[in-house]
Amino acid sequence: MPNIGPGELILILVIVLVIFGPGKLPDIGSAIGRGVREFRKASNDLEDSIRGETKKPAPPPAAPPPAPSDTAEPK
Repeated sequence: MPNIGPGELILILVIVLVIFGPGKLPDIGSAIGRGVREFRKASNDLEDSIRGETKKPAPPPAAPPPAPSDTAEPK
């Protein structure tokens, strides 16, 4: 499969600009971004489930032992 070079990329962008117009390009870009983000999240979730890693919340830190009081009776 051949790689897409800078010339082909510019040609594709010009065709998209002619077809959709400059007003729709931000909407198209945000939709593509959301799709890529969703795909990446699903891919990471699938990879985590295959590896058996579950995201468990970290246990709360243990409370420090109570400090000895100064009001203890002398012996």
